[in-house]
Amino acid sequence: MKNKIIYFLAILFVISINGIVSGQNQPIDFETGGFGAGWTWTVFENDTNPPLEIIPNPDASGINTSATVAKFTALQAGNPWAGCESLHGTTDLGPFVLDATNSTIKIMVWKSVISDVGIKLVSANGWSQGEIKVPNTLVNQWEELTFNFAGFLNPPPSEGQLDQIVIFPDFDLSGRTQDNIIYFDNITFSPSGGSSTDPTVAAPTPPVRDPASVISLFSEAYTNVPVDTWRTDWSSAILTDVTIAGNPTKKYSQLDFVGIETVANQLNITGMTHFYIDVWSPNFTFFGVKLVDFGPDGAFGGGDDTEHQVNFTSPVQSEWVSLDIPLSEFTGLTGRQNIAQYILVGQPTGSTTVYVDNVYFYNFTTDVKEISGVVPSDFTLEQNYPNPFNPSTKISFSLPEAGNVTLKVYNLLGQEVATVLNQFMNSGRFEVNFDASELPSGIYTYSLSSGNFNSVKKMMLIK
Repeated sequence: MKNKIIYFLAILFVISINGIVSGQNQPIDFETGGFGAGWTWTVFENDTNPPLEIIPNPDASGINTSATVAKFTALQAGNPWAGCESLHGTTDLGPFVLDATNSTIKIMVWKSVISDVGIKLVSANGWSQGEIKVPNTLVNQWEELTFNFAGFLNPPPSEGQLDQIVIFPDFDLSGRTQDNIIYFDNITFSPSGGSSTDPTVAAPTPPVRDPASVISLFSEAYTNVPVDTWRTDWSSAILTDVTIAGNPTKKYSQLDFVGIETVANQLNITGMTHFYIDVWSPNFTFFGVKLVDFGPDGAFGGGDDTEHQVNFTSPVQSEWVSLDIPLSEFTGLTGRQNIAQYILVGQPTGSTTVYVDNVYFYNFTTDVKEISGVVPSDFTLEQNYPNPFNPSTKISFSLPEAGNVTLKVYNLLGQEVATVLNQFMNSGRFEVNFDASELPSGIYTYSLSSGNFNSVKKMMLIK
């Protein structure tokens, strides 16, 4: 009888341990009878450290209609990295192994401000590879954020198993201007997202363009200009040159940011209208592209540098994404004759993998010609010719200085019907052909804008 009791207790012990090990695969939902609500949560680095509260869902709408959630008050006087953590050495989260079955962590957040949310996993002896931070993109509504821990290793055996989760609900190094209340809920552990960790097909073949209207850094479709390096010494990423379906491709792993340089062969992109790049990632939640112009002195930090970064949040994972970016979106890039750096940024920080192909600039508008080599003294927009017209007409204009130029056509209701030009142009006198084949007969206005200059004229289409 004694042996049977011991055997029965042993079975209960195994079941209990298995329950602990698999507990972190259950959602931390803060519901009665669920996970999280009865755990011991410690708040840290938050001034007076007001405790984490489990409260009724204040906004049971959208993607989160659950009954109860966690409430964290990030104090203005608290540190940017203020957060809360589960207790070590308990059955709360329990010891577990981080593997392909549980390495994608998701959390629902409700915030009134935009800032990073950080998650960190810690071992029994305090070991951690570091937190992953993902910014929310919505305010005053529930949003689910995804954290990919697939690239994070388990602790060395001497450090014990992972058994703690740490959450930084309002990680903002710029500093808070007020107390911020953050609600979070439904923390899940699931298999790594994406159907594959590597692309199986090559990047799309670029559209056929006039080679004279393209400046290519990396593509097989066009002749590439010299590039100093595809990974600078100050980059935080690993570069591997790979071949995908016979197509050369750049692979950046453990990406935070990577610098690409053409310092020795700085590019003049004043005749270009767009920057194009194909990217593929199994896990990015954010991707940014920064262009840097070194200015007329051609040197970094000479006082005349300009730059701008264009950001993409929640890009599609595990498929090629073609980013066709108008240069007009790089608003801070006021200089475009000495492009020397191209910086790619990825999140989750330090664990993103991104494949890159087809990196080039191009000129979308090819039907613009300069009609005089003399620099005009004033901005002018001339009357189109012929007028009335069918179906095309020519519009001439003068620019005394370089800048971004937009030429748009509107109907009499003020509705935009065509964007003829939207690009950076040098000073000069130009002529552009406008084809109105798809528009009905009527009176239209066309507007030219550059800097503080704006001029509007009328034209008549008769079919």
